[in-house]
Amino acid sequence: MSDIDKLTKQILKFRNARDWQDFHFPKDMAISLALEASEVLEHFQWRTKEEIEVYLKTHKSHIGDELSDVLWWVLLMSYDLKIDVVKAFARKLKENEKKYPVEKARGTHKKYTEL
Repeated sequence: MSDIDKLTKQILKFRNARDWQDFHFPKDMAISLALEASEVLEHFQWRTKEEIEVYLKTHKSHIGDELSDVLWWVLLMSYDLKIDVVKAFARKLKENEKKYPVEKARGTHKKYTEL
């Protein structure tokens, strides 16, 4: 069993013990995912690169909590929508490798349409 499968199983056990599955519609889970991602952003908003370096020394566990919340919703949504997130990730990575070939994309932040 993969780590992703283990995490998903833990999430399902937590959710099912509370009988929450009836509230987890795709729209609401997508909203929760976006909200959690914005909580990650709050840690970096208005901070310079230097300020972030200092901030990370004392807030890394808080950021980890927010990233865990994002992962929670990704795994739960992929389970409920019957999407193999590992396969989807591998497929998307191949697409990105085509869009951003090393010889064109190395060292630039340009979008693939501008390379």
